[in-house]
Amino acid sequence: MTSSARPLDNSNPTIVAPTAQSSSSHNFSKASQKTKLQRLWQEEGTEELDGFAVGSHAIAVEEDEVEDIDEQEVFDLLRSITDPEHPLTLEQLAVVSASQIKVSNKKGHERVLIEFTPTIPHCSMATLIGLTLRVRLLRALPPRYKVDIRITEGAHQSENAVNKQLNDKERVHAALENSHLLGVVEGCLATAHKRGGTIGV
Repeated sequence: MTSSARPLDNSNPTIVAPTAQSSSSHNFSKASQKTKLQRLWQEEGTEELDGFAVGSHAIAVEEDEVEDIDEQEVFDLLRSITDPEHPLTLEQLAVVSASQIKVSNKKGHERVLIEFTPTIPHCSMATLIGLTLRVRLLRALPPRYKVDIRITEGAHQSENAVNKQLNDKERVHAALENSHLLGVVEGCLATAHKRGGTIGV
């Protein structure tokens, strides 16, 4: 997914071998688009839980509808997303890994924290990658989970600015309403269903 008019930020990225696919058979529920857009950013008035911030509100669900998820299952949702610049997955480029994901299943405070690592400190695609991760989880996770997406500390020269953009309600809305940007995101997500497969297979 490269543009011939624009030089690559990283023309020779390090590639890692994909790990084994999870055996999980979770069927993630689909909330309404409006509900999903309302839940996927950091809320004001958060508290610390297990090392990362959690919101003070959560969408109520019936007891028999609750099924916990874990880090590997979330990783399986993200690992085969295609990088915006290279015909490689985010797992192959070590942008995302299971170790960079934290999940809290505490009732009323369900939270997923994603940290991702751009291939180079000045990667201009960092915000786009983060937005793609958010859209993937927006569509796949049960509605009770709130998601926080961050760049791995020290991995990008504009880390704080990118993190703010990725967790800002208005900017996320605006991005998803931009048809061109959403088209690029959709291209990256076209391989997400492979869950550990390689591009072109």
